[in-house]
Amino acid sequence: MSIESDRDLAGMREAGRITTEALDVLQSQVAVGITTAELDAAAAAVLKRHGARSAPALVYGFPGTVLISVNDEIVHGIPGSRVLGEGDVVKLDVTLELDGYMADSAVTVVLPPVSAEARALQRAARIAFNRGLAVARAGTSLREVGRAVESAARREGAVVVRELTGHGIGRRIHESPNVPNWADPDARTVLTEGLVIALEPMLTSAPVRVVEDADGWTLRTHNRMLAVHHEHTIVIRRGTPLVLTAAA
Repeated sequence: MSIESDRDLAGMREAGRITTEALDVLQSQVAVGITTAELDAAAAAVLKRHGARSAPALVYGFPGTVLISVNDEIVHGIPGSRVLGEGDVVKLDVTLELDGYMADSAVTVVLPPVSAEARALQRAARIAFNRGLAVARAGTSLREVGRAVESAARREGAVVVRELTGHGIGRRIHESPNVPNWADPDARTVLTEGLVIALEPMLTSAPVRVVEDADGWTLRTHNRMLAVHHEHTIVIRRGTPLVLTAAA
Protein backbone atom coordinates (compact mmCIF):
# COMPACT_ATOMS: atom_id res chain seq x y z
CA MET A 1 0.00 0.00 0.00
CA SER A 2 0.90 3.64 -0.14
CA ILE A 3 0.16 6.12 2.61
CA GLU A 4 -2.63 8.27 1.21
CA SER A 5 -4.02 9.97 4.32
CA ASP A 6 -3.28 10.93 7.90
CA ARG A 7 -5.49 8.00 8.91
CA ASP A 8 -3.30 5.58 6.95
CA LEU A 9 -0.16 6.91 8.57
CA ALA A 10 -1.66 6.79 12.06
CA GLY A 11 -2.92 3.26 11.50
CA MET A 12 0.42 2.02 10.23
CA ARG A 13 2.30 3.77 13.03
CA GLU A 14 0.12 2.05 15.64
CA ALA A 15 0.47 -1.36 14.00
CA GLY A 16 4.22 -0.81 13.89
CA ARG A 17 4.32 0.28 17.52
CA ILE A 18 2.58 -2.86 18.76
CA THR A 19 4.73 -5.05 16.51
CA THR A 20 7.78 -3.49 18.13
CA GLU A 21 6.35 -3.97 21.61
CA ALA A 22 5.71 -7.66 20.95
CA LEU A 23 9.20 -8.12 19.54
CA ASP A 24 10.70 -6.35 22.55
CA VAL A 25 8.84 -8.73 24.89
CA LEU A 26 10.14 -11.72 22.94
CA GLN A 27 13.71 -10.43 23.08
CA SER A 28 13.43 -9.88 26.83
CA GLN A 29 12.24 -13.45 27.42
CA VAL A 30 14.21 -15.53 24.93
CA ALA A 31 16.70 -17.60 26.91
CA VAL A 32 18.20 -21.04 27.27
CA GLY A 33 15.55 -23.39 28.64
CA ILE A 34 12.43 -21.62 27.38
CA THR A 35 10.23 -23.28 24.76
CA THR A 36 9.22 -21.58 21.56
CA ALA A 37 5.57 -22.13 22.58
CA GLU A 38 6.16 -20.13 25.75
CA LEU A 39 7.60 -17.30 23.67
CA ASP A 40 4.63 -17.48 21.33
CA ALA A 41 2.24 -17.18 24.29
CA ALA A 42 4.06 -14.08 25.51
CA ALA A 43 3.67 -12.42 22.11
CA ALA A 44 0.03 -13.49 21.89
CA ALA A 45 -0.66 -11.75 25.21
CA VAL A 46 0.73 -8.47 23.84
CA LEU A 47 -1.41 -8.69 20.72
CA LYS A 48 -4.53 -9.56 22.71
CA ARG A 49 -4.00 -6.62 25.06
CA HIS A 50 -4.05 -4.23 22.11
CA GLY A 51 -6.80 -5.90 20.10
CA ALA A 52 -4.35 -6.96 17.39
CA ARG A 53 -4.26 -10.27 15.55
CA SER A 54 -1.51 -12.47 14.16
CA ALA A 55 -1.42 -11.73 10.43
CA PRO A 56 0.04 -15.14 9.43
CA ALA A 57 -2.68 -16.92 11.41
CA LEU A 58 -5.39 -14.61 10.09
CA VAL A 59 -4.42 -14.75 6.43
CA TYR A 60 -2.74 -18.11 5.98
CA GLY A 61 -3.91 -20.19 8.92
CA PHE A 62 -0.46 -20.32 10.49
CA PRO A 63 -0.57 -22.56 13.61
CA GLY A 64 0.86 -19.99 15.99
CA THR A 65 1.01 -16.28 16.71
CA VAL A 66 4.58 -15.43 15.70
CA LEU A 67 7.24 -17.10 13.58
CA ILE A 68 10.19 -18.52 15.51
CA SER A 69 13.00 -20.10 13.51
CA VAL A 70 16.10 -21.63 15.06
CA ASN A 71 19.62 -22.19 13.70
CA ASP A 72 19.35 -23.49 10.10
CA GLU A 73 15.66 -22.58 9.95
CA ILE A 74 15.53 -19.35 7.97
CA VAL A 75 11.90 -18.26 8.39
CA HIS A 76 8.34 -19.44 9.15
CA GLY A 77 9.23 -21.74 12.04
CA ILE A 78 6.23 -22.98 14.05
CA PRO A 79 6.33 -22.40 17.83
CA GLY A 80 6.05 -25.59 19.85
CA SER A 81 7.73 -27.81 22.41
CA ARG A 82 11.28 -27.09 21.26
CA VAL A 83 13.47 -26.03 24.17
CA LEU A 84 16.05 -23.41 23.25
CA GLY A 85 19.63 -24.34 24.03
CA GLU A 86 23.04 -22.79 24.38
CA GLY A 87 24.34 -21.12 21.24
CA ASP A 88 21.01 -21.25 19.42
CA VAL A 89 20.45 -18.66 16.70
CA VAL A 90 16.83 -17.59 17.14
CA LYS A 91 14.88 -15.59 14.55
CA LEU A 92 11.87 -13.82 16.07
CA ASP A 93 9.38 -12.58 13.47
CA VAL A 94 6.21 -10.66 14.37
CA THR A 95 3.56 -9.73 11.83
CA LEU A 96 0.24 -8.39 13.06
CA GLU A 97 -3.01 -6.83 11.93
CA LEU A 98 -4.67 -3.95 13.74
CA ASP A 99 -7.79 -2.18 12.47
CA GLY A 100 -7.05 -3.23 8.90
CA TYR A 101 -3.36 -2.31 8.89
CA MET A 102 -0.43 -4.74 8.99
CA ALA A 103 3.21 -4.39 10.06
CA ASP A 104 6.10 -6.86 10.08
CA SER A 105 9.44 -6.96 11.89
CA ALA A 106 12.08 -9.56 12.72
CA VAL A 107 15.33 -9.81 14.63
CA THR A 108 17.96 -12.47 15.26
CA VAL A 109 18.99 -13.25 18.83
CA VAL A 110 21.95 -15.51 19.58
CA LEU A 111 21.96 -17.30 22.92
CA PRO A 112 25.29 -17.61 24.76
CA PRO A 113 27.86 -18.87 24.22
CA VAL A 114 27.86 -16.97 20.93
CA SER A 115 29.93 -18.51 18.14
CA ALA A 116 32.09 -16.31 15.93
CA GLU A 117 30.01 -17.34 12.90
CA ALA A 118 26.71 -16.42 14.54
CA ARG A 119 28.03 -13.11 15.81
CA ALA A 120 29.36 -12.18 12.36
CA LEU A 121 26.11 -13.12 10.63
CA GLN A 122 24.01 -11.21 13.13
CA ARG A 123 26.14 -8.11 12.58
CA ALA A 124 26.07 -8.56 8.80
CA ALA A 125 22.26 -8.68 8.75
CA ARG A 126 21.98 -5.41 10.65
CA ILE A 127 24.56 -3.70 8.45
CA ALA A 128 22.98 -5.01 5.24
CA PHE A 129 19.57 -3.78 6.35
CA ASN A 130 20.95 -0.34 7.18
CA ARG A 131 22.66 -0.05 3.81
CA GLY A 132 19.45 -0.96 2.04
CA LEU A 133 17.56 1.54 4.17
CA ALA A 134 20.04 4.27 3.27
CA VAL A 135 19.23 4.04 -0.46
CA ALA A 136 15.50 3.20 -0.19
CA ARG A 137 14.19 6.58 -1.26
CA ALA A 138 11.60 7.82 -3.72
CA GLY A 139 13.04 7.62 -7.23
CA THR A 140 15.37 4.69 -6.50
CA SER A 141 14.73 1.28 -8.09
CA LEU A 142 14.31 -1.86 -6.02
CA ARG A 143 17.24 -3.31 -7.93
CA GLU A 144 19.49 -0.63 -6.43
CA VAL A 145 18.16 -1.30 -2.93
CA GLY A 146 18.92 -5.00 -3.40
CA ARG A 147 22.38 -4.17 -4.72
CA ALA A 148 23.11 -2.14 -1.59
CA VAL A 149 21.92 -4.94 0.69
CA GLU A 150 23.94 -7.66 -1.02
CA SER A 151 27.08 -5.53 -1.38
CA ALA A 152 27.04 -4.82 2.34
CA ALA A 153 26.46 -8.48 3.16
CA ARG A 154 29.37 -9.54 0.97
CA ARG A 155 31.69 -7.03 2.61
CA GLU A 156 30.83 -8.68 5.92
CA GLY A 157 31.52 -12.15 4.55
CA ALA A 158 27.87 -13.17 4.33
CA VAL A 159 25.67 -14.43 1.50
CA VAL A 160 22.13 -13.31 0.68
CA VAL A 161 19.47 -16.03 0.47
CA ARG A 162 18.25 -14.97 -2.95
CA GLU A 163 15.21 -17.25 -3.02
CA LEU A 164 13.53 -15.22 -0.27
CA THR A 165 12.59 -11.56 -0.51
CA GLY A 166 10.95 -8.70 1.29
CA HIS A 167 7.57 -7.42 0.13
CA GLY A 168 5.03 -4.68 0.12
CA ILE A 169 2.76 -4.61 3.16
CA GLY A 170 -0.02 -2.53 4.66
CA ARG A 171 -3.57 -3.66 3.94
CA ARG A 172 -2.41 -7.22 3.26
CA ILE A 173 0.49 -9.19 4.70
CA HIS A 174 2.17 -9.70 1.31
CA GLU A 175 1.63 -7.06 -1.36
CA SER A 176 3.49 -5.96 -4.45
CA PRO A 177 6.28 -5.28 -5.00
CA ASN A 178 8.70 -8.05 -4.09
CA VAL A 179 11.78 -6.54 -2.46
CA PRO A 180 14.84 -8.64 -3.39
CA ASN A 181 18.03 -8.48 -1.35
CA TRP A 182 20.20 -8.54 -4.45
CA ALA A 183 20.44 -6.65 -7.75
CA ASP A 184 17.70 -8.67 -9.43
CA PRO A 185 17.48 -7.41 -13.05
CA ASP A 186 13.72 -7.98 -12.94
CA ALA A 187 13.30 -5.62 -9.96
CA ARG A 188 12.53 -2.60 -12.11
CA THR A 189 9.98 -1.01 -9.78
CA VAL A 190 10.91 2.55 -8.84
CA LEU A 191 10.08 3.45 -5.27
CA THR A 192 7.44 6.12 -4.79
CA GLU A 193 6.76 8.41 -1.87
CA GLY A 194 4.43 6.81 0.68
CA LEU A 195 4.99 3.21 -0.45
CA VAL A 196 5.14 0.77 2.49
CA ILE A 197 7.53 -2.18 2.26
CA ALA A 198 9.14 -4.78 4.47
CA LEU A 199 12.90 -4.73 3.95
CA GLU A 200 14.36 -7.99 5.28
CA PRO A 201 17.82 -9.37 4.56
CA MET A 202 18.16 -13.12 5.18
CA LEU A 203 21.79 -14.24 5.22
CA THR A 204 24.03 -17.28 5.58
CA SER A 205 27.79 -17.81 5.53
CA ALA A 206 27.81 -19.62 2.17
CA PRO A 207 25.35 -20.24 -0.68
CA VAL A 208 22.35 -22.40 0.20
CA ARG A 209 19.16 -23.72 -1.28
CA VAL A 210 15.91 -23.20 0.59
CA VAL A 211 13.98 -26.34 1.50
CA GLU A 212 10.57 -26.68 3.13
CA ASP A 213 9.98 -28.99 6.08
CA ALA A 214 7.24 -31.59 6.13
CA ASP A 215 5.20 -29.24 8.33
CA GLY A 216 4.51 -27.14 5.23
CA TRP A 217 5.76 -23.94 6.87
CA THR A 218 9.36 -24.00 8.05
CA LEU A 219 11.96 -22.95 5.47
CA ARG A 220 15.54 -23.97 6.20
CA THR A 221 18.94 -24.22 4.54
CA HIS A 222 19.47 -27.45 2.62
CA ASN A 223 22.86 -28.06 4.24
CA ARG A 224 21.95 -27.11 7.84
CA MET A 225 23.95 -23.89 7.62
CA LEU A 226 23.08 -21.16 10.12
CA ALA A 227 20.80 -18.37 8.89
CA VAL A 228 19.92 -14.92 10.20
CA HIS A 229 17.09 -12.48 9.50
CA HIS A 230 16.62 -8.76 10.13
CA GLU A 231 13.46 -6.89 9.12
CA HIS A 232 11.54 -3.66 9.51
CA THR A 233 8.44 -2.14 7.93
CA ILE A 234 9.31 1.19 6.34
CA VAL A 235 7.57 4.03 4.52
CA ILE A 236 9.39 5.40 1.50
CA ARG A 237 9.98 9.15 1.48
CA ARG A 238 12.08 11.56 -0.54
CA GLY A 239 14.64 11.52 2.22
CA THR A 240 15.33 8.98 4.95
CA PRO A 241 12.55 6.35 5.13
CA LEU A 242 10.24 6.23 8.12
CA VAL A 243 10.85 3.01 10.07
CA LEU A 244 7.48 2.07 11.52
CA THR A 245 8.80 -0.81 13.63
CA ALA A 246 11.77 0.94 15.22
CA ALA A 247 11.95 1.27 18.99
CA ALA A 248 10.88 4.68 20.28
